Amino acid sequence: MRTMKLKIEGMSCGHCVKSVERELKKIPGVVVEHVDIGSATVNAEEDMVTGEMLSRAVEEAGYTLSEIG
Repeated sequence: MRTMKLKIEGMSCGHCVKSVERELKKIPGVVVEHVDIGSATVNAEEDMVTGEMLSRAVEEAGYTLSEIG
């Protein structure tokens, strides 16, 4: 597993946090550690999870993934 820090644009409230957390948890191989306004920390199985998958999940919640670190 690899820890990834996600920078997310467009979040402004607790509802935003819940929406992003819910969508990230849908991805097989992802364990959500923490979501805050503007960021998230996840542990991901490197051979299962791509940046595109994370980006799509964030977009499904209504926000933009701007950086993966």
